[in-house]
Amino acid sequence: MTQTKFGVLLVNLGTPEAPTPQAVKKYLAEFLSDIRVVDTPRWLWWPVLNLVILPLRSPRVSKLYKAVWMEEGSPLMVYSRRQQKALAERLPGTPVELAMSYGKPGMKEPIEKLLAQGVTKMVVLPLYPQYSCSTSAAVFDGVARVLKSQRRLPSLSFIRDYATHPAYISALKASILRSFEQHGEPDRLVLSFHGIPKRFVAEGDDYEQRCRDTVQALTDALQLPAGKIMLTFQSRFGREPWLTPYTDETLKGLPAQGVKHIQILCPGFAADCLETLEEIKGENREIFIHAGGERFEYIDALNDQPEHIDLLQQLVTQHF
Repeated sequence: MTQTKFGVLLVNLGTPEAPTPQAVKKYLAEFLSDIRVVDTPRWLWWPVLNLVILPLRSPRVSKLYKAVWMEEGSPLMVYSRRQQKALAERLPGTPVELAMSYGKPGMKEPIEKLLAQGVTKMVVLPLYPQYSCSTSAAVFDGVARVLKSQRRLPSLSFIRDYATHPAYISALKASILRSFEQHGEPDRLVLSFHGIPKRFVAEGDDYEQRCRDTVQALTDALQLPAGKIMLTFQSRFGREPWLTPYTDETLKGLPAQGVKHIQILCPGFAADCLETLEEIKGENREIFIHAGGERFEYIDALNDQPEHIDLLQQLVTQHF
């Protein structure tokens, strides 16, 4: 009888290799070419993407990346590598590889590394707590494309999401309470999730509900008064309606309602990245303060905090 050899594939979205217009353009071209992300007909989308969006956005976005770039590289990559290393230390004898849906390392090399080590059961963990067709499903597509060329396939366990997993909620709660202890309890705790087009939800994506499930579980765990926690959606792109309320518009309006002190957390991001560090900690802080807010504290993503590694370990080992 053949003994099962387990392996773990962690997957996040991806990042440019450098904070330069050329590297950003290459990354955005791959990201925005995925039909899971932008499902506009290709004949219509390609000219817009290549002749308008990439030339205009790449230089601007590269400047934003420069503002958050760490000595070791892109924050998303730095924290994802730390997560990989910490989880591997918890699982001696079990190979743990990191892949990105876009950019490097792609799906192919990490999966082939696992198979080369004799893995017969691969546990795939997309680092997205709340399922979406534009993120988790894109990981599924990428894994399938790589395995399509393999003669011998491993058994697969695909972790769809973990929006209400007790260890996830516990880790978020601990992070929030540390912030409260350090800065005092705010007038509002804002939970900002990445948005998606409303149309995706109408067509069956349960992402919005999974975000609400997380908020409800966290509200119950924190036992805060009604109205103390707010759910918002950030990072909208394009002209069609996205999930609301929008984070930037919400923060702009809060000071006029007497809300002068907020703390904000982005529970849908497993690692800090451009969307949390530049958009929320930077841009949205300025929006809130400019509108009359007085105190703004950003609560870091779970990154490689021990409670987060506890969660990742529990998620993958339940499939061993």
